Amino acid sequence: MVSLTLRVIQGADRGKIYADLKPPITIGREEGNTIQLNDERVSRFHAKIQEDNSVLVLTDLESTNGTRVNGQECQLRILRYGDIVAVGRTVLLFGTREEIASRLQDNPASSSELLSRLQDFENDLDIDLSGSMGTVLHHRSFESAVPGIPNKLSPSQLAQLSELLDYLHVRLGLVIEEVRIDEQSEDVSIKPGNWQILLNLYSRLAEMIRSLNEPDFTLPG
Repeated sequence: MVSLTLRVIQGADRGKIYADLKPPITIGREEGNTIQLNDERVSRFHAKIQEDNSVLVLTDLESTNGTRVNGQECQLRILRYGDIVAVGRTVLLFGTREEIASRLQDNPASSSELLSRLQDFENDLDIDLSGSMGTVLHHRSFESAVPGIPNKLSPSQLAQLSELLDYLHVRLGLVIEEVRIDEQSEDVSIKPGNWQILLNLYSRLAEMIRSLNEPDFTLPG
């Protein structure tokens, strides 16, 4: 079973290290949580982290003030080393120094964004970002890592995922094919109808994400 480490880098409990924790764990203000935080803006049982298919998944437990990962509010999120989890006024860093350094070295596609976040907390992390690896990362530009296809899906689930991705690909293709770029100003323009396609896709993706977090929620047709 995987173990996990969370370090408090901001908040009343700043400096605390919760190491070698075995999932599932809970984070909250109430006694009985694996990580009990001294923060009135943290809910009694705020969030949980559990292992599923060899990845660690963070779930917000319908907290009052929400949970943010890397600045983005979320209800369900796969955690990766170096992710910054904010609950209430408390900020936690996921991973040991070694695990974070390993991610920087082994997965350069996500290093630029990760390095930027880590520099804000360099003193807290006790990580030397001035060496050769830090210098290389400063002078290279990387795209954010694209989430991979989930493992161990059943044939029917793979078929459903394929249909969903095809649906998105076809509709985005319709928009991209009719995009016009002004060569002088480099302004990009699309037709109003295609703009509505993008807005509809954006809306439907939000509904799909909500449906994953609330099993009883029914997507509109």
